[in-house]
Amino acid sequence: MLRLGRREFDAHEPVIMAIVNRTPDSFYDQGATFRDEPALARVEHAVAEGAAIIDIGGVKAGPGEEVTAEEEARRTVGFVAEVRRRFPDVIISVDTWRHEVGEAVCEAGADLLNDAWGGVDPRLAEVAARYGVGLVCTHAGGAEPRTRPHRVTYDDVMADILRVTLGLAERAVSLGVPRESVLIDPGHDFGKSTRHSLEATRRLGEMVETGWPVLVSLSNKDFVGETLDKPVKERVVGTLATTAVSAWLGAQVYRVHEVAETRQVLDMVASIAGHRPPAVGRRGLA
Repeated sequence: MLRLGRREFDAHEPVIMAIVNRTPDSFYDQGATFRDEPALARVEHAVAEGAAIIDIGGVKAGPGEEVTAEEEARRTVGFVAEVRRRFPDVIISVDTWRHEVGEAVCEAGADLLNDAWGGVDPRLAEVAARYGVGLVCTHAGGAEPRTRPHRVTYDDVMADILRVTLGLAERAVSLGVPRESVLIDPGHDFGKSTRHSLEATRRLGEMVETGWPVLVSLSNKDFVGETLDKPVKERVVGTLATTAVSAWLGAQVYRVHEVAETRQVLDMVASIAGHRPPAVGRRGLA
């Protein structure tokens, strides 16, 4: 059972986390939701299309202009409070590695802290424990926030992913984070080459077998672009193919830009796997 905010999800229930970037320089939408009104419209649209979680980020993952903790909080805290006011039942996640920002967004109503940089600030898990919110434990290969990988090597990339994410998850629980609210994430692209991310996807079942719910953040990432030699705006098909494979292997939460398309893929895979009946059943009955 996965429990986040007011919601509970069974083991075979796929969950969509919609991305809302409060940044002027995000790699995918180039700041389309930096201002409040477009961002709130994005939340409304994503919820209508089937997103259970809204993931709010105030700093883009890649290199760029410095964003202080104060500026990151300015971009996210008030927005979290407004989303909580307008959408009381939605699960609010904040993509941050900083404990100061984590504390502020939890005060404003966040339900989940999405630590994409692998526990680089160990106090973030302490914040999650203190507020009783969820935590995403990600493998980033020891990379510093907002850096790109350079000639990274692993003897066994999945073994390293398991070592790091399980260690972070157990530490979080030992601090007091509810076990049912901890997720693990292989960290596609983070501290990895394209081949590493492909192997992590191929072996995702090894993470699922640990019993921790698995989150994957695949949407339009560089490993998809390099695999197919496609620019950012032409990676949706590759993303959805990777989503289908991840769903078949048992991942539960999907951090995405395209909510409606992802919902169809997840529903189709769930029906093939026998976890969901067809929406209608007319064929062969007339």
